[in-house]
Order: sequence, then structure tokens, then C-alpha cells
Amino acid sequence: MVSIKDVAKQAGVAISTVSKVLNGYPGVSDATKKKVQEAAKELHFVPNSIAAALSSKQAGRIALLMNLNTRTKAIDEISMQYIAGAIQKAQEMRLDLITVFFSMLKGKTVGEIIRYFQAQSIEGIIVYGIPTNDKVLWELVETGAFKMVLADVSFHAASVSCIGINHRQAQIDVARKTILENKSGKIFYIAGKKNSYPGAERLKGIEELAEELSCKLFVRYGDFSELKARNLTFRYARSRDVIVCGSDLMAIGAMRALIEMDIFRPVCGFDGLVLMGYAGKQMNTVQQNFAGISSAAVEELQHLLQGGEGREVVLPHSIIRMKYLDIIA
Repeated sequence: MVSIKDVAKQAGVAISTVSKVLNGYPGVSDATKKKVQEAAKELHFVPNSIAAALSSKQAGRIALLMNLNTRTKAIDEISMQYIAGAIQKAQEMRLDLITVFFSMLKGKTVGEIIRYFQAQSIEGIIVYGIPTNDKVLWELVETGAFKMVLADVSFHAASVSCIGINHRQAQIDVARKTILENKSGKIFYIAGKKNSYPGAERLKGIEELAEELSCKLFVRYGDFSELKARNLTFRYARSRDVIVCGSDLMAIGAMRALIEMDIFRPVCGFDGLVLMGYAGKQMNTVQQNFAGISSAAVEELQHLLQGGEGREVVLPHSIIRMKYLDIIA
């Protein structure tokens, strides 16, 4: 544990000066304040007042850290399922739980994020869909300051586990079924985001399958956006035989565009969202049990909190054909 003495040494000032700065006392120059504050951030120092608060609160408090999709008017079904699964399992295991969104940490340094979670007695964090290019969050993972479970990312360490389905294989499975059912030779693949681990793995899967089946593969990025997939379909679908999408939302956009164009192309998605049933046509998709994944993530975090080693946990997926009658009550 970093002490006030360590901060004083790092800043090159007296311990009493550090105390004055941290407690907001007058008589300290702005330059000195800045040195002390920077030293505290670099060392991830938690003031005694916070440390005392931590010791008085109950143990077993965890956080869900997720990126809520605010760019679509549709309900973020995946996030809601994640939250529901985690809450139910946390209640069973008598763990206190809070939900934090990426936007709430925007602009914070790693030290500030650590202090933010420590101030709320957080012992472990489940992170959903961390972007591959988010340097701050990856630095948080690498500090080892908390036990962590990463959903949909293939990375584990001593205090970090990862959990999710095999996205590469799942993409192969659903695309193979759709391509062979329709005897397709030219594949139009609408990929997710370049900074998304699941998106990158799914792209690897379709590339591997296209090579295996000797199919021509044409790839464009739809960024998991229904609108972008719709526009890409208008532009490129006529000269391709089948449209494989890296998400259900993009598959819905592609299918709606095809209906407007009054042409038929088989489309498959990925995720198993209820919204797929309202797309107007039946489509193959990968079904993930998001609530189940989140429930298993809570169990895995408890495993880490009890001293277990970090590991990779791969959960099963299934291929389904989503239709309207399957979802209406």
C-alpha cells in the first residue's frame, strides 16, 4: 500500500506539505500543489480518509463496466441481458454490485479510475467489450489493481480471466450453414469495428471459411450499425450471392435494404437478438446466451477473489433460424 511518505518522497517535499495539499489547507504554492497531485496520481495513492472508508464497508463488492450503445434508438438488448444475468448471480452469491459505463470514466487517468473504484470499495470488475485501442482501460487491466474478468476478449493473466464464446468458430458455423444452403459463391461480408476483438475474430472466421470453400470474399466495415449496413447493401449487394453480417443489427439493416431493392439474397447475422424476428424475413444467426455469459463472469470473478488464477473460459454457442413466431408472446 502506498503511503503519504512515498508521495512526499516522489514529490520532493515534506510529509506535512503533502498532508496540507491533500486536505486542502492554505499556504501551499500552486507549483507545489501540482507536484504533490501528480505524485499521488503516479503512485495511485489512496488518502487515509478513503482507506478508512474502505475498511468500514462490506467486502464482496463488484462493478460491471460496460459500453452502453447510445447511437441507436433501439434498446441495447445485449447490455440489458448482461446486467440481468449479473444481478441475478450476484444476489445468489451475496455480492454487492454496481454498474458503471465507459462514458463515466472518459477523460480520467488510470490513477483516477483506480481511486474512483477504491472509494466505492470495489474489489473486482467485469468489463464487457473493452476496445482493443483503449489504452487507459488496458493499462487498468495490466496494473493488477483489481481482480478482473473480461467478456468477449481473449486475454488472461494472474488476476485476470476472460470469458465468452469462440467468435471465430461461431462465424464459420453460421456462415457455412447459410452458404451451403444457398449454394453461394460470392460472399459479401459486413464486418463490425476494427477496434473490436469479437469483430476481428469473426472476420478471421469468414476469411478462413471463404478460403476453405473457394468462395470470393468482399469485405466492408459496417461498425455494428444498422444504417451503415443498409447503405452498404444498397451499394454492393447486387453483385454478390450471400450477405454475411458480423452482428444481427447489421443483418437487419441489410435485409431491410434488400426488401426495398426487391431482390433476394440470403442474409445471416450474429448474436441472436429478439429484434431479428421483426426483420421481415427468416435469417440464420449465432445465438449467444448473454445473461448466462454474465452470470458465469460473476462466478469467475468470485473464483479470482477467492485466490484463484486467471484463465480463459469458453462457453458454447448455437446456430438458430430466427423467425417472428419464435418471439411473439
